[in-house]
Amino acid sequence: MFKSVIRHKNSHFRHLLLLVSLYFVLVYSITAISPAPIAVSLNFAPKSAKNVTFLADLSWIEPAGSRQLEQSIFDAIVKMITDAESLIVVDMFLFNDWQGPTAETHRALSQELTDLLIKKKSAIPSLQITVISDPINAVYGGLPSAHFQSMRDADIDVVLTDLTKLQDSNPLYSGIWRWLIKPFGNSTGSALPNPFGPGKVSVRSYLALLNFKANHRKLIVADNAKGVLTGLVSSANPHDGSSAHRNVALSFSGDAVVDLLVSEVALLSMSDADAVWQSWPHDILSQVKNHRLFGGIKANSSEPMVNRSPDEVDGQKSSPPLALPTTPHIQIVSESRIKSAVLNLLSTAQSRDQVDLVMFYLSDRDIVEALKQAHARGVHVRVLLDLNKDAFGREKNGVPNRPVAAELAREGIVVRWCITDGEQCHAKMLYRRADERIDVLLGSGNYTRRNLDDFNLETNAWLQTNETDLAASQASKYFERQWSNSDGRQYSSDYDEQVHNNSAWVRWQYRFMEATGFSTF
Repeated sequence: MFKSVIRHKNSHFRHLLLLVSLYFVLVYSITAISPAPIAVSLNFAPKSAKNVTFLADLSWIEPAGSRQLEQSIFDAIVKMITDAESLIVVDMFLFNDWQGPTAETHRALSQELTDLLIKKKSAIPSLQITVISDPINAVYGGLPSAHFQSMRDADIDVVLTDLTKLQDSNPLYSGIWRWLIKPFGNSTGSALPNPFGPGKVSVRSYLALLNFKANHRKLIVADNAKGVLTGLVSSANPHDGSSAHRNVALSFSGDAVVDLLVSEVALLSMSDADAVWQSWPHDILSQVKNHRLFGGIKANSSEPMVNRSPDEVDGQKSSPPLALPTTPHIQIVSESRIKSAVLNLLSTAQSRDQVDLVMFYLSDRDIVEALKQAHARGVHVRVLLDLNKDAFGREKNGVPNRPVAAELAREGIVVRWCITDGEQCHAKMLYRRADERIDVLLGSGNYTRRNLDDFNLETNAWLQTNETDLAASQASKYFERQWSNSDGRQYSSDYDEQVHNNSAWVRWQYRFMEATGFSTF
């Protein structure tokens, strides 16, 4: 009798294990074959650029131990908004004043940007202002944003990205969420504390958060009195708790700015907000509509805008970026296009070339392997990483950067740590020197599966230029100052100067989180 019960339980366990295994296979198969929406991974060619400017926010520790800041990115954004005459398009991930347990009091960026946009709209009522952001700022429908509501009251278009159109980075959970939770929607509630700041939200807000997907872009486009469009692509958020972070940005004018607008039109279309971009000024809208990729944008369409083959750009075959540009060029790359650009730059680097990487999150396995292979070929590789120890006053265990740094260091790659005091080394920039050619790739994209495999929405700018270019020189100096601790300032420390937790558990945790999507990075 006892043996019969045991056999019966074992049979039930085997059936349960089979069902779970089938579910794993099903959800990952669906994710693998499902196409990315129209807004993701668009193919833009390098475009001749003017007025290219490198911008940076820095933090450092003085010998006495106090933190100091040197920042310019949001000052440049303020000037772009102040100078605008007919159009402003802002697409930024974190747009709120929430703080962690340890408040960051440097700059109230969210209110400053909100007030400036409202003031500008009041001064020029015909000015079209479009603000695009992520539903995280409304806790996925659980806590309305006062900033967004005040802008809507001022006749500013505010669009929260429809994240349900994106592929699922956490498919084992998101499959259940789509079937059993999403149909009930979300609303304000008081069941649980807001996971990001003050107030309370519904249980459904937490359940939506666990999908781990985002519109992570950070960019602005605006015109000026001369009718010149300027774009700025950055790693910085208008978020009070992030206001002391180290960040980078490129601003530029030229045809690549229209590429930015086309990518934002695709995002708005994906979010059922075609009426917003259709209200933009006629002369700017005509440039968008004349773009060769515009024909692929269709309201409520899931069709890809262009062939997504990684070896094509604007429908034509592309070659590795080895030619020496005589003038600066900017190429807009997003999502998996960022990864293709990184792998291209690393795989074509030769002995004695220089590759410098400063990165908030580094976990993508293809890029980690490409860095090791470049080093083995004799490329001079330097990697500067955030310690992944702070997240708005909350302590983290160093995943993924610490296990990845240990792996790189074992191969002989020189790794240094950013030294921070509550803020984050939030820049995402790759600098490559190959003889006289310089490449600078920066923007919102961390080098992780979520950011580079068409799950999140990301935008980077790829500057392709030569050694006489001022922006490229400034990018190099930005990295060198932090690497060398120049001017008596401590920006970074040697790899071995930090306490390392490289246990098997941490290594396994990183690999599991990166592979499955059960991850916040």
